[in-house]
Amino acid sequence: MATKTKIQKFKRLPKGSNGGIQLLLIQSVDHLGKQGDVVEVKAGFANNYLIPQGLATLATDHHKRMVDKHRVRLLDIEKERLSSLRASADAIEKQSITIEANANSDGHLYGSVGPVEICDAMKEPGFSLLPDQVRLDGPLRELGLYTVKIYLHQEVIADLKVWVVPTQTDE
Repeated sequence: MATKTKIQKFKRLPKGSNGGIQLLLIQSVDHLGKQGDVVEVKAGFANNYLIPQGLATLATDHHKRMVDKHRVRLLDIEKERLSSLRASADAIEKQSITIEANANSDGHLYGSVGPVEICDAMKEPGFSLLPDQVRLDGPLRELGLYTVKIYLHQEVIADLKVWVVPTQTDE
């Protein structure tokens, strides 16, 4: 005899004035808002990204009061975080990395150098970057010196010098 399984329905999130879902940001999210802001987003963005990643919670009156109560402490924490990110940005700007790539005699690369290769090269001096923090105008396809933007925070941007040199061959 087959047993019936209960289908658990998910609790619907409260709708905002524009038809989206109102959330309270626990952490600052680029292009959305800062920590403690109440934002209205689409249901899929809330259910699939913000809430599971721990970046936001429901904007209930209780949560809003808690944020208001601790806003000064949150601002101090954010200031400390920004100052440490600025120090990291200063250290990154003092760096210059070299990436070897296969190139023809005219200086055109057989492949390209992208954010992943730059992040791998930054591990050697002790920096841990994510590929989405590295912003390029396009892939680097020629030998030379490039200035690459590193976005550590929406307010903290560092310039990194990247040398793309030909691969050394032992002949």
